[in-house]
Amino acid sequence: MKKQRLVIRTVILLVLAAAVVYTLYANFTKDEIHKVAEGKKAPDFVLTDMNGEQHRLSEYEGQGVLLNFWATWCKPCEREMPYMDKQYQENKDDGIQVLAVNIGESNVVINEFIKKHDLTFPILKDKNQEVQTVYGIGNLPITFLIAPDGNVVNIHEGEIINEQVVIDMIKEIKP
Repeated sequence: MKKQRLVIRTVILLVLAAAVVYTLYANFTKDEIHKVAEGKKAPDFVLTDMNGEQHRLSEYEGQGVLLNFWATWCKPCEREMPYMDKQYQENKDDGIQVLAVNIGESNVVINEFIKKHDLTFPILKDKNQEVQTVYGIGNLPITFLIAPDGNVVNIHEGEIINEQVVIDMIKEIKP
């Protein structure tokens, strides 16, 4: 009787251990599939800006794209916005596009932020955080530099500390 209970307990433990191992494996391989990497094609998406216009990333092929993910509550995001806006104004006619994707905030909050900082580049809304998930984004801000061929050439995690960094980023993606 004791041997039979020991065998049953051992089988149950093995089944549970196998389930845990499978779950961990499935989660790690799923993340790898969605992880954006340098040298790979940037995942396409369609998001709406604050004016109601839709933007499809693939429509910007042929241009360099500085794709920034941010939120209004993120102080480093707030500090880097003026650098990006100034360089957008100086380079938009040279095939450079700045797309700033706000993560899950309301239109009122985003519009107040735009007005406060007098931003002129497209602010896209990722209300359901679907693009954030596809790009594997955790911490904000994060900026993806996308070359005219649609491939990611650099990923800048964290705050853009000064305007020269934005200038250097634009040189990397200029057509």
